[in-house]
Amino acid sequence: MLRAENVGSLLRPQELLDARAALAAGKIDQRAFKAVEDRAVDYCIQVQEEAGIDIVTDGEMRRNVFASQLVQASEGFERIEDNYVDWFDMEGNRQRDPVTVGLTGKIRMKRRLSAEEFTYLRARTDKPTKMTIPSPTMYAYYWVPGISEAAYPHPAAYMADVTDILRDEVAELIRLGCDYIQFDAPELGMLIDPHQQEWFRAKGFETDYMLDDGIDMINAVIAGHESDATFALHICRGNDANRYMARGGYDAIARRVFQRCAASLLLLEYDDDRSGSFEPLAEVPEDKAVVLGLISTKRGELETPDALVRRINEAAQHIPLDRLALSPQCGFASVASGNHLGFEKQAEKLKLTADVAHGVWGTSAGTH
Repeated sequence: MLRAENVGSLLRPQELLDARAALAAGKIDQRAFKAVEDRAVDYCIQVQEEAGIDIVTDGEMRRNVFASQLVQASEGFERIEDNYVDWFDMEGNRQRDPVTVGLTGKIRMKRRLSAEEFTYLRARTDKPTKMTIPSPTMYAYYWVPGISEAAYPHPAAYMADVTDILRDEVAELIRLGCDYIQFDAPELGMLIDPHQQEWFRAKGFETDYMLDDGIDMINAVIAGHESDATFALHICRGNDANRYMARGGYDAIARRVFQRCAASLLLLEYDDDRSGSFEPLAEVPEDKAVVLGLISTKRGELETPDALVRRINEAAQHIPLDRLALSPQCGFASVASGNHLGFEKQAEKLKLTADVAHGVWGTSAGTH
């Protein structure tokens, strides 16, 4: 089992941010932009390898947002006014942000979601690699009542289409040789918080549907590929510009999510008291392992190895130590602008992840 993981996204180099803006303004062409993207991925691979992380991602350099592959790869989404979601800074102050786009038409694919990301990553490193994709219900964010019905008669029809697209994408990734696929599902963490439950309900998504049918959708995407790849489920409570969306422990969703999801790995945010206690880990079935997200990408302070080891041992009171691993609590840049930590602190936190994990469990043998 791999013990030191990176959740997914890494801070974008300024060259990439500038190039994306220049592309949008028509100042550079796609060929020039792709060269910058490639250099950014190379940088991310180097950072992870030098830190000693056991499995690397491409840092999600080719995405505007961690979940933007579908929007970038298809028609059917446009910018819409008055579609907002609430964030909270680390002091608990509410901030209202626009959701980037909304669903306005039937989804029509123009290209694959992540094939380019994986084939480039695969060719640039000898270490184990993984791809991250959004869970189906993550795309509930983009349903806009009064507008999206023109494309789909009901949110469930939209979700069924998204599930089919993700199922096809997973099959293609596996065909290309990808053997670790992670579903990112911050919406499941949001459903812990009554404030965000109401936000989804106003869009037409009841909590029971999101938790029960949502897990069924993930399982449908995995179905038939259980022996082809390792599947993981990452749950956080929102991550952008050092902010969060939700508070609360996993108690309310543990049985419905941990026990029913077909993924064999659970990557769980646990960097502060917003995530509650480790007690819900007792609900994790024996055939699943947990990657503890103990290292914060929201705070610049560097955690101490001793404190992390204590937390790992606390978690091991509820699930065996040999079924645990370590990671940051979320990505460093779920949105391209990134959290406010800086590249040096990012590297330090990744190295801390690897050093502590290898100190507790030994150096990885390089298998999932």
